Amino acid sequence: MARALELAKQAADAREVPIGCIIVHEPTGQIVGEGFNRREAHEDATAHAEILAIRQAGAKTGHWRLLDCAMVVTLEPCPMCAGAIVNARLPKLIYGCADPKAGAVRSLYTICEDNRLNHRVAVYPHVLAEQCAKLLTDFFRARRT
Repeated sequence: MARALELAKQAADAREVPIGCIIVHEPTGQIVGEGFNRREAHEDATAHAEILAIRQAGAKTGHWRLLDCAMVVTLEPCPMCAGAIVNARLPKLIYGCADPKAGAVRSLYTICEDNRLNHRVAVYPHVLAEQCAKLLTDFFRARRT
């Protein structure tokens, strides 16, 4: 989560919503994908941290199935990202703070654990949640002033 927090800070420095994400190849402990929100810079609604990290991990591993990997992200993923996590066959998701307005893992929906889907993800929420939430709170407070 420390690296995901660093990426979230980079997003804030770039005037993007501070969300950072890494994908770790668990057998080796190597980071195979990482990203932070780039919606403004890329002028792309899909340029969420999770999507960018999944794309990079697929390119680095040479496969779209990220079966031996875990995603670590600072904020509970939205519906688009939760769907991408399931479609990438990620077996494990670790996230920081909950997102009561758009969270699709536990807050509003349970996409990653839905038995109706062909893949389910082990979810580990609230890891360093206070630090992750503080980044977001500080960012939006500064934008309002």
